[in-house]
Amino acid sequence: MLHQPVIPLRELKAFDGAGIYAIYYTGDFPCYEAIAEHNRSGRFGAPIYVGKAVPKGARKGGDLEATPGKVLYNRLKQHAKSIGETSNLRIVDFHCRYLIVDDIWIPLGESLLIAKFNPLWNKLLDGFGNHDPGQGRHAGLRPRWDVVHPGRLWARRCRSRDETAEQIIREARDYLRNNPHTG
Repeated sequence: MLHQPVIPLRELKAFDGAGIYAIYYTGDFPCYEAIAEHNRSGRFGAPIYVGKAVPKGARKGGDLEATPGKVLYNRLKQHAKSIGETSNLRIVDFHCRYLIVDDIWIPLGESLLIAKFNPLWNKLLDGFGNHDPGQGRHAGLRPRWDVVHPGRLWARRCRSRDETAEQIIREARDYLRNNPHTG
């Protein structure tokens, strides 16, 4: 996976397949300096988030012969949309790489990437990969990611957290200081 080409997230072209991916940040959001530094100059050594996209029905033992369609591409486009909805991130600062993988290896691949890189948005700023829970199901707390990066309409309908963006950012800086992303 780490030998796959890195593509600007906004320039992603449609493709078929399911698999795993890593998203990289290169911008100037103050909290993410350490991550961005590892990703500049074409190095891309510290994903801010890693994830997976499994075919429809895979979690419930769906049709093993079914083609996955564009599930991985669609997942990355959902992430691009979430970034685009924020008030303090720019899509031009995000890149990705992905690997189309047989369904059985997808969860293992994602787990290994998380274990290797400890990505901030997987480990501390939960919620980036969340979907709108749907009408009448917003009783849960607003994801930490949405506190730091406001903008997704559905997240505004969730209950407010007791912690502020400043508190979460302070915790994120401590996390990055204690978990250097060397890649």
